[in-house]
Amino acid sequence: MSDSLFTKIIQRELDAEFVYEDDRVVAFHDIAPQAPVHILIVPRKQIPMLDDLNEEDEALMGHMVYVASKLARTLKLDHGYRLVMNCNHQGGQTVFHIHMHLLGGRQMQWPPG
Repeated sequence: MSDSLFTKIIQRELDAEFVYEDDRVVAFHDIAPQAPVHILIVPRKQIPMLDDLNEEDEALMGHMVYVASKLARTLKLDHGYRLVMNCNHQGGQTVFHIHMHLLGGRQMQWPPG
């Protein structure tokens, strides 16, 4: 498997504005924000898409949600926020390294489109 765009960001081969990192995930600002706050939470482990998750990834996925919640508090998204994960082409996935979008700072609409 070749390195994804996100792997290159994690390895600091490409620039990104990190807002969080630990031994399991990194978080940085999306380069094409869809809301006033648009952070990507990306595992260091390169997993192409949600369909590729294994049972051993369960704790990692929970950690990603925990980090999103922690960032939402830090960023004062007190009125609400949205977490989004896309899977495969029809699901809107464009980078094949799983990641979670933390979106906030405006009223979200439903359905999302």
